Amino acid sequence: MKHLRNTVAAGLAVALASGAAAQDDELVIYHGWSTPAEVSALQVLRDALAEQGIAWKDMAIPHNSGVNVSLVNMVTGGNPPNAFVESNPGVYRDLAARDLSLDLTDLYESEGIAENLAPIVRELSMVDGKFVKVPVALHIDGMVYWNMDVAEEAGVDPASWTSVDEMFADFDKVEEAGFIPAAVGSQAFQVGYLTHALTAAMAGPDIYNRIYGAEPDITAFETEEFADVVAAVRKMSEYAGPETQNRPWNETTNQVINGDALLHIMGDWMKGEWKAAGKEPGVDFGCIPIPGALAVPVTSDAFGLLGGQDEATTEAELTFAATTLSPEISGAFAANKGATPARTDAPADLLDECNIVVQDLLAVDGGAVQNPFNISDSDWHQAIWAVMFDFWSNPDMTTEDVVADLQDEYDAIFY
Repeated sequence: MKHLRNTVAAGLAVALASGAAAQDDELVIYHGWSTPAEVSALQVLRDALAEQGIAWKDMAIPHNSGVNVSLVNMVTGGNPPNAFVESNPGVYRDLAARDLSLDLTDLYESEGIAENLAPIVRELSMVDGKFVKVPVALHIDGMVYWNMDVAEEAGVDPASWTSVDEMFADFDKVEEAGFIPAAVGSQAFQVGYLTHALTAAMAGPDIYNRIYGAEPDITAFETEEFADVVAAVRKMSEYAGPETQNRPWNETTNQVINGDALLHIMGDWMKGEWKAAGKEPGVDFGCIPIPGALAVPVTSDAFGLLGGQDEATTEAELTFAATTLSPEISGAFAANKGATPARTDAPADLLDECNIVVQDLLAVDGGAVQNPFNISDSDWHQAIWAVMFDFWSNPDMTTEDVVADLQDEYDAIFY
């Protein structure tokens, strides 16, 4: 941490010299994980590194806390982490421009890592042809987790649904049985995730990539498929109930765990909440992708590493990468967090039936797309969140209003 290259601006070097630098055997880890399942997963990495003489220093800001901390600002401000959870390829390009990106391609090749990652995870781990991310676990953004007791009492079988329409058709039965059909936390990011998951599932990868790609095609908003997605979001808002306002995602999942609601659609990190509550897949809860999904968006929980360090620090960072990417640690981390291992060769005894569902989805050729954080302009996907949250919160807003607002946002961002 103490010996950044001379190519870094002089002000940065001065700032680092006076900043909170780590020791050579200590790595500063920046992340946003704070739920019990997330902390438990991090402990797996912490323990594995400790066995190799590397201490872990937390730099944690709870995910979705509203605190927007730029990694590059931390670096240039003299308080840089060694490892950081980050998906945005633009951040890695910013670091590369400062000679602070750590290229892991040689490590991937020498350790045979790339060949043991699903194709979509390999894509998510690379920026401009180089491996620069360390995937530790992965999630399907649009998974359906349901309470099996509630389903039985309501007389519905989510595993039998083959389309979103069939799912909605059963919601009235669930309400009549006294349960909330769909738990949704009414926050912009939760509605945003629901929207891009439904877009991939209902509209398919072509329209998804036209909307969330680096160069959006606004004609995608004029399609019948996108109108169906907006209509599905409206139905979800109608079935979620008014108490959802501003509820965190994990509390939303717990509404299902507690038996108040049938299901929650979100990333399958919510499985960590089920496991933390002592519940087991196939016994207490079930998991499927959005019924009839044409594609699934994939989130790769991945660390980046700071380049341009002294030899000892770089060696410690490479040890962090190799440790995190081992099949055993990848499997143990995912089992604690409620995710699926990044490594396809993780030990089978660390997998549950939801992991098998995810691995089967990833094996479908062309059936996975990248989470918007990996491919979208950050202003653009934040704008989509804002428009869809307005739509969610205002029952008078129409699909035509959504399309018009998105077109206005597009003009404001890209022109």
